[in-house]
Amino acid sequence: MSLLHAQIHRPDSAPPVHPRGRKARVLLASVCGPYAQDDEYGSRALNPMELYHNQVTRVQGPFSLRMFHRSWGLMLIQANLSAPCTVLDFPTWERFEEEIRENDYDVVGISSIVLNQRKVRAMCEMVRRHLPNATIVIGGHIANVPDLADRVDADHIVRGDGVVWFRRFLDDRVGEPLSHPLIASGFGTRCMGITVQGRPEDTAATVIPSVGCPLGCNFCSTSAMFGGKGRFVNFYETGDELFDVMDQLSTRMGVRSFFVMDENFLLHRPRALRLLELMERHGKPWAFYVFSSANALRKYTPDELVRIGVSWVWMGLEGEESSYKKLSGVDTFELVRGLQGHGIRVLGSSIIGLEEHTAENIDRVIDHSARHRTDFHQFMLYTPIPGTPLHAELAAAGRMRTDAEVDPADVHGQSVFNYRHASLPPGCEGELMIRAFTRDFEENGPSVVRIAETTLAGWRRHRDHPDARVRDRIEWESRSLCTQYPAMVAAARRYFRDKPALRDKMDRLLRELTREFGWKARLAASLGGRFLHWTSRRESDRLARGWAYEPPTFYEVNEAAAAQPRRRAFTRCQSVRSDTTDAALCDPVVATGTRTT
Repeated sequence: MSLLHAQIHRPDSAPPVHPRGRKARVLLASVCGPYAQDDEYGSRALNPMELYHNQVTRVQGPFSLRMFHRSWGLMLIQANLSAPCTVLDFPTWERFEEEIRENDYDVVGISSIVLNQRKVRAMCEMVRRHLPNATIVIGGHIANVPDLADRVDADHIVRGDGVVWFRRFLDDRVGEPLSHPLIASGFGTRCMGITVQGRPEDTAATVIPSVGCPLGCNFCSTSAMFGGKGRFVNFYETGDELFDVMDQLSTRMGVRSFFVMDENFLLHRPRALRLLELMERHGKPWAFYVFSSANALRKYTPDELVRIGVSWVWMGLEGEESSYKKLSGVDTFELVRGLQGHGIRVLGSSIIGLEEHTAENIDRVIDHSARHRTDFHQFMLYTPIPGTPLHAELAAAGRMRTDAEVDPADVHGQSVFNYRHASLPPGCEGELMIRAFTRDFEENGPSVVRIAETTLAGWRRHRDHPDARVRDRIEWESRSLCTQYPAMVAAARRYFRDKPALRDKMDRLLRELTREFGWKARLAASLGGRFLHWTSRRESDRLARGWAYEPPTFYEVNEAAAAQPRRRAFTRCQSVRSDTTDAALCDPVVATGTRTT
């Protein structure tokens, strides 16, 4: 069925129930690939389907951390429907068309970010051609494009919590506790020309306690998606619920670390401290990779962070003299050094193109970021995304550029401004991004080497910690210090032998590692270093020839969908559910107010 204009649904709206209800056959898909190449649908070589290589380690060549992440939102929706639901993640155009040609779906949901508008339009056209009676639902950040209903042929455009919306739309499991899918945080990890083949426990499980962030920075599209400043959605309100889910994930997946997909996990202090209490009671040596604002980190003592198991933190540094309250009164240099001194690896995030940035001060701004010496550093252009306060402000001021001036496919935060900057001349932004990444890389070296330095600091400081859980975690996290890291550092030393500053940095770190771990480290550096130097050179040559890294397609079904005939082999989705969830919290809505700190 096709509407002249799709219905737009906000987080607090109640959709009409689909005529087939929970019997409707549902397909959920991410946008079609390939991704890491320039094409007519808006794919860009500069914008691969990789978080780190796209936004963090993009100029680090063979040392860039390469990996993919699944479409976690689609997996979460699927796990919370009893209606037959299939997820097709990272499909090719041929595979997507085959799926909708061979199966009679009642609902097709497509999730996308803003820049993939041409892909979503083409996918909608394909669905109309093969499934003319299907209902098309569009979600993800693209839903905030103001005139999306005029750009794509869809029936519903959903902003906010897709789980609640689909449950209501299909009258399916409304009010039931949330089921959390089993999600490996990343796959296809590759670095220095080697694709990592590790054990299950080597990859963190993703856990999603909340979405949205009450701090509501004016540029944050995720905060805007889930209610904006002062609002958020808790899937797990208490530490008891969160512990229960994590314990089940740990057992089912064989993991001991968690990537916590929560915009500001530590801001919810009572929940985090209750989680710590339960971890201590049950002897869980878990490690956590979290997002956090600087002011939220300061609410905890270093010992609390270490005992909770914070092992890695993604923190917004934004820029020199930033006016954002989350950085108010914080010495970010001191904060970063303090975290690293406890073995906590830091990914700093800086913005290029804030309103106060000019051609005269931008080099100082970049240098300020690089001097933090974080283990990783993300640089992004100051970009007003539809739905954010920043976008509304600049649109009202008449400063937004039209699609004719800037192709939406290029507005991915690494290439061009989609508005007229007050001071920086048009066309300079792409070069500024390369300048920022290069400055950080030349100053601090490869991120994989920085990690070794921080991990070594944590080992030295906490290997004799009085808490047996902490000792266990530190030993596990440091297991590569005597073998893999000496080989990587030695390889990097050879690779950068013509760059004295970086070579000397590798020399110092390699001496520290061999002093601490003796003959094992020396042997690993000698033999493994030569091998990794060779694989790194080979990878560098491959990249120079234009090699692109693409994710495979995933085809997953829930229990109801598995019972229906289909021609292709599939994987069953798996999930866990907290046994401690309060019935009043089973159908999350956008909450208002700030989290208790």
